[in-house]
Amino acid sequence: MKKKITLIALAVLASVSAGAQSAYDAGNIATTDLNGTARFVGMGGAMGALGGDISTMSTNPAGIGIYRSNDAMFTFGYSSLGVDSKIGGQTFSADRNRWNIDNAGVVISTKIGNQTALRFVNFGFNYRKAKTFNRTTTMAGKMGFSQTDLMVFQANSMFNNGTDLVDLADKEINPYDNPNVGWLAAMGFDTGLIEMGDDNSPFINYPAEPYVNYRGVERGGIDNYDFNVSFNIQDRVYLGFTFGASDVNYHKSYFYAEDLGGGDDYSLNSENSIKGIGWNAKFGMIARPFEDSPLRIGLAIHTPTFYSLTYRTSAVMQSNLWYTDTETGQETQEHYEVDTYYQLYDKNMKREFDLRTPWKYNLSLGYTVGTSLALGAEYEYEDMSSMKFYYPEGEQMHFETDQVKRTLKGMHTLRLGAEYKVIPQFAFRLGYNYSSAAYKDNAVKVLADNSINTDTDFANFKSLSNYTLGIGYRGSLLYADLAYKYSTQKADFYPFAFSDESPAVTKLTNTRSQVLLTLGVRF
Repeated sequence: MKKKITLIALAVLASVSAGAQSAYDAGNIATTDLNGTARFVGMGGAMGALGGDISTMSTNPAGIGIYRSNDAMFTFGYSSLGVDSKIGGQTFSADRNRWNIDNAGVVISTKIGNQTALRFVNFGFNYRKAKTFNRTTTMAGKMGFSQTDLMVFQANSMFNNGTDLVDLADKEINPYDNPNVGWLAAMGFDTGLIEMGDDNSPFINYPAEPYVNYRGVERGGIDNYDFNVSFNIQDRVYLGFTFGASDVNYHKSYFYAEDLGGGDDYSLNSENSIKGIGWNAKFGMIARPFEDSPLRIGLAIHTPTFYSLTYRTSAVMQSNLWYTDTETGQETQEHYEVDTYYQLYDKNMKREFDLRTPWKYNLSLGYTVGTSLALGAEYEYEDMSSMKFYYPEGEQMHFETDQVKRTLKGMHTLRLGAEYKVIPQFAFRLGYNYSSAAYKDNAVKVLADNSINTDTDFANFKSLSNYTLGIGYRGSLLYADLAYKYSTQKADFYPFAFSDESPAVTKLTNTRSQVLLTLGVRF
């Protein structure tokens, strides 16, 4: 076999209870899409101080206090998602189209009277698709390093912490249900990609300039269910509270293969999912500081979302390796295969964990000119690096939480929107929504030495821009709104990385075109 000792400077990986979660899982779950009613999206989501739209209960709950009549609606949308990958002069594209029910809800407005300070008490419920995970990423090209280098390092780290893969094999101990064993190293060892040196340390592997093929398919989403109560005080101060429940359903199919040269190659497939539920609370206020002025100021604070999640995974690795008999010089090819599903007695590996997302702070302004023009602006901040992982028993997962601090940073969101009524029944809308990058430029996906993760890929997403426009019709009873949203976001993608070195970067451009139609009745 054509092998050599690799000398790559790597960060020391902590030895903790068998982990599966990463900072990139946290970032993926904590960030949300611009979604809701077509009116809300058409104005770029900048309705926190203007209120009067059911989607505001997820940004500023006091916005429901603006209602003076009952409302029921639903929104469905059509999305076209695309990912372009560029590396070494090559471009790879993947697209997906999808229909969704994006929003459905009801508001019950109860008039208290005009003689008391409390004018209205309103109740609302809203379903909203908060996040869509649908994305397919492909790339291929020659890398400066091999994923087997990562297997070697994980195996060495385990060995230094007292877990010897050779010893486990000699004793016929299954490594895949051992909490001290990292799956990537174990699979590399079982398929002949890495092995012990003559002095029993370190592990050795292949020369590091393979040709790589990669494909990652992500599916699922996060559904939010919001329950709201809000108050109108003297038509000048509006207060609101929203209790939100979230349902997470994320699935990722991962394929990675390397041509190592000389007829040697291997491939790795894994199926990974994260499912669970979460809850949060939101508090909001809208005030008109001057009685005769149409200016409104909105403030809102969102508690962290407290998630209880379950990670499931299984992986298959296959290799084809040529060996040379030292005595006869004859070459033979061997095929190896290991499947964790069967190694674990026909089941996936399951890990339960809790995740706490950041606090979120929202400031909004709204201004109307007569009955024809409405202007909205919003600023929102959340410190993504403050997220924390916990074991189900309540103890903090220090390794994963530390990786969040190293990987993520504060995220700023700006929303701007305008609505102009040509006549009282018809309106045109325009909006812009910007979110700064949540990932640090030099962030890498780091696996613990006993991690069951085998999907080593990650993407450092840059800022996100949403451009929106829409039209609306208001009748005496029925209404309809139509909106178009175009989203674009770039990212630096890596099939794997080390702490101070990484293979060639793949430049991703993620785009999404979405059309939303809201139909509703006010009564």
